[in-house]
Amino acid sequence: MRLTDFWERMDALFGSAYARSWAHDHVLPPLGCTVDEAIARGEDTRDIWRAVCASTEVPAILR
Repeated sequence: MRLTDFWERMDALFGSAYARSWAHDHVLPPLGCTVDEAIARGEDTRDIWRAVCASTEVPAILR
């Protein structure tokens, strides 16, 4: 998954303003870090998205 695709999904899930805040503040238990930290350390965006899905109720259309 491209990074732009990841952010499009995040924006669709949380709204564009809140998605960035959530990504900065919320620690994803499966990864042990925030979205921003996972991206910075080079985690695959598919794995980050799976962690977001595991941490929230994501509509099936966005999975």
